[in-house]
Amino acid sequence: MEKSGSQKSKSPSQLIDARIKELGDWRGKMLSRLRILIKEADPEVVEEWKWRGVPVWYHDGMICTGETYKDVVKMTFAKGAALQDPSGLFNSSLDGNTRRAIDFHDGEKINEAALKALVRSAVTLNKSKAKS
Repeated sequence: MEKSGSQKSKSPSQLIDARIKELGDWRGKMLSRLRILIKEADPEVVEEWKWRGVPVWYHDGMICTGETYKDVVKMTFAKGAALQDPSGLFNSSLDGNTRRAIDFHDGEKINEAALKALVRSAVTLNKSKAKS
């Protein structure tokens, strides 16, 4: 990734685009697909670039992050423990009181309908908390 000085002139969306391109493997493709699904589920989502290179999606609060590691792309939902997950997508960070995550591995198929439903649920939860 570029040095932080040149990052300041780029939008979060541009930085995420660059990260996807930089990965250049299945992780970039997976992150790109997850990003598309998030935007389809919530067209009003706002993208941010946090913590030295983590894409984060917001709508009335944080929805989720899109972290990339050597063997996994991790989608961490900020308030995942409060969300219903009838499709059983959450498969990581299950012990905490707040967050829940989904680890995606190379070649793994995404349950797109269930993922979009989860994103919408997170947005609904954020909206309900914002009004309180």
